Amino acid sequence: MEFLTLLSKYPFYEFAIILFLAAVLGGLGQLLHQPLIVMFIALGVVVGPALLDVVKSEENIHLLAEMGITILLFVVGLKLDLRIIKSVGRIALLTGMGQVLFTSLFGFFIGLGLGFSVLHSFYIAVALTFSSTIIIVKLLSDKREIDTLHGQIAIGFLIVQDIVVVLVMIVLSTISNMEDTTVTREIIKTVASGAFIVLITYAMMKWILPRLSKFLANSTEMLTLFAIAWCIVLASIAQIIGFSSEVGAFMAGVSLASSQFKDLISGRLVSIRDFLLIFFFVDLGANLNLELIGEQVAPALIFSGFVLVGNPIIVLIIMGLMGYRKRTSFLAGLTVAQISEFSLIFAGLGLAVGHITDEVVGLITLVGLITIGLSTYLIIYSHRIYNFLAPALRIFERSNPQRDISFHTHTHEQADVIILGLGRFGEKITNILDEHHDTTYLGIDFDPNTIDFLRSKGKNVYYGDIEDPEILNYIPYENSKCIINTVANRELSMQMIRGLKRNNYKGKIYLTSLNKKDYVRLKTCGADKVLVPQRMAAQKFYEDFLSDELNKTI
Repeated sequence: MEFLTLLSKYPFYEFAIILFLAAVLGGLGQLLHQPLIVMFIALGVVVGPALLDVVKSEENIHLLAEMGITILLFVVGLKLDLRIIKSVGRIALLTGMGQVLFTSLFGFFIGLGLGFSVLHSFYIAVALTFSSTIIIVKLLSDKREIDTLHGQIAIGFLIVQDIVVVLVMIVLSTISNMEDTTVTREIIKTVASGAFIVLITYAMMKWILPRLSKFLANSTEMLTLFAIAWCIVLASIAQIIGFSSEVGAFMAGVSLASSQFKDLISGRLVSIRDFLLIFFFVDLGANLNLELIGEQVAPALIFSGFVLVGNPIIVLIIMGLMGYRKRTSFLAGLTVAQISEFSLIFAGLGLAVGHITDEVVGLITLVGLITIGLSTYLIIYSHRIYNFLAPALRIFERSNPQRDISFHTHTHEQADVIILGLGRFGEKITNILDEHHDTTYLGIDFDPNTIDFLRSKGKNVYYGDIEDPEILNYIPYENSKCIINTVANRELSMQMIRGLKRNNYKGKIYLTSLNKKDYVRLKTCGADKVLVPQRMAAQKFYEDFLSDELNKTI
């Protein structure tokens, strides 16, 4: 009792305990390969009344939670790069909107079938549609798949989802204000308020923010401070005129999305965002009624199964109909096999306006814990899972898929040299071959932007992913003189060389290594030569410069 009195008197001790336990659970989450969201919700349960009952400064924690959500929406708006949607064509829009519509529709009927009311089913269904941009970007970045075709498609339709969730929040804000006013008056007020905040954003983008940010860029501290201040101010304006603060924060981010300093601002705010979001999830977890959640286990498992299986299948169907191969569709589909932090925020807003109950919030939270936890492993081991399920996934693929194999229609085009991987090393090789017009080559890379850039320079390059176990079925390598793999990945290189040997390839095979251990293994697996870029660069430097300089001193 004295301890609890001390906590209520000195909130500093309370925050010290919360942050210490956050660090402990965060470390445990890393060991289990779990996102921090899961661990921080668990932290809220631990420090809440159900267990330790540490949380006494509810108002302070709630304020920090609101700040965290505001900064989160600001960063989302800041990273809203519509060029990504453009670069992957209509697939991002069609898949994003298709997934949102189908998931919400099926989720709504599942909710009704489980006995939930129409309004509760609507909230549950909408919450199921949003996937976590933060988690997906982090996992794809860790796997170095952010620039792959399936990675860019996934980011594209996640951006579409982010736009949809902001629109839903606008609608929710409008509904929450429709107490004593007529529907027509409230719609007019919403449109007028929306036009006002868009006008403010446009005016700032056009005439003030570019000059002001350029002036403040002399000090990164001042630039960061200004970005936070602008975010909070516009969020406050949005709240005053009848929208949620999240909408204003998002618009503030959009207003700086075209700034040349957006990456600097985003980089400085990510840590602040993650720190403040701790308190949102602590606030959420501390207010969870474990008894009510226990009653929702059965429906939570049903909804979780729908998200984990149904959402990827919806993406597989849409992308398959558009002509994408099953591998690209499957890897992109796995990224929507969870609900996001926005789902929890959306549920919190619904509770705040009295549309849903604590039981529904607990249900959505439990679905979030289950799907976020399991989908993390699905994405980490996505390639192994695909290899296991590949035969069964053929039903989601057209008989002649072509969209993500740009060289599929060129199967009769022969080349002397096949180059896999068009990074700095691979591009240098193409530059050398361009000088020898009697040697033809075919370059292959997984990054669509790299392909577009090199094609604009007149190079003979096409999209392909070395991690695709079926890639050798689509490369016209049979009559080539050599294959050069510049991707320094031992397992992928050995997988490729085994496939070439099975197909009785007669040409030379060149692989790439960045360390001695891989060099030895690749030499013994049948490669004609193992390339070491650092050693080759050092040898070139010696031949071009150092040898002459040393001879001068002798």
